[in-house]
Amino acid sequence: MLTKRIIPCLDIKDGRTVKGINFESIRDAGDPVELAKLYSEQGADELVFLDITATIEKRKALVELVKRIASDINIPFTVGGGISTVEDVALLLQNGADKVSVNTAAYKNPQLIKDLSDAFGSQCVVLAIDTKKEADGQWYVYLDGGRTKTGTLTTGWAAKAVELGAGEILLTSMNNDGTRNGFAMDITAQLSNTLPVPVIASGGAGTMMHFKEVFQYANADAALAASIFHYKDIEIGSLKKYLAQQHIPVRL
Repeated sequence: MLTKRIIPCLDIKDGRTVKGINFESIRDAGDPVELAKLYSEQGADELVFLDITATIEKRKALVELVKRIASDINIPFTVGGGISTVEDVALLLQNGADKVSVNTAAYKNPQLIKDLSDAFGSQCVVLAIDTKKEADGQWYVYLDGGRTKTGTLTTGWAAKAVELGAGEILLTSMNNDGTRNGFAMDITAQLSNTLPVPVIASGGAGTMMHFKEVFQYANADAALAASIFHYKDIEIGSLKKYLAQQHIPVRL
């Protein structure tokens, strides 16, 4: 049986780890190199690094920082932010990334997904979707770090991206992000139960039970969180022991 993955996320701004609520009210959360090393030692299954202002500032991800983090960890490492070409990805992979996460650039140029998948394999390509539930009850895709609304339904974009070669979906609910009220169960379940690739649930983790619920009831393959790990509210080893006791298959 495939084990469920626990993935800490480092949102990076100006070289520091930061965390916000509903994609706003950003505050400092520590040194990314130290946090990465800690999570690797605690038993995290993977690590995600998102340079959250690279796209807005029209620059590339922080390659030197990626290199420093990669040299300190021994778990799969996904990097996102400012990626728009095959060359961008080649540089990140050369500097220690195992996978890349694409979001706005892939939406604006879907061919990028196919190009990356053809060049590096679909297992290397993670499509990140920032999604928001609107008044009509539908979940829509947002771009530019949650700043720009599209009229595209999340389910349709995710399905198209997988057809083009995305090997994994990183789904972040903007409604739930930073609230600690639990993951967005409905949209996570919709994607997990219809797509042929793994879905990573992101946004809203606050308790150990939230992880259990998103695995058990929304069928997520992995759960990603940031602030609860950064501020030491939940320790990854303890979380995994709890999940194992709840009969959720995890790597201990």
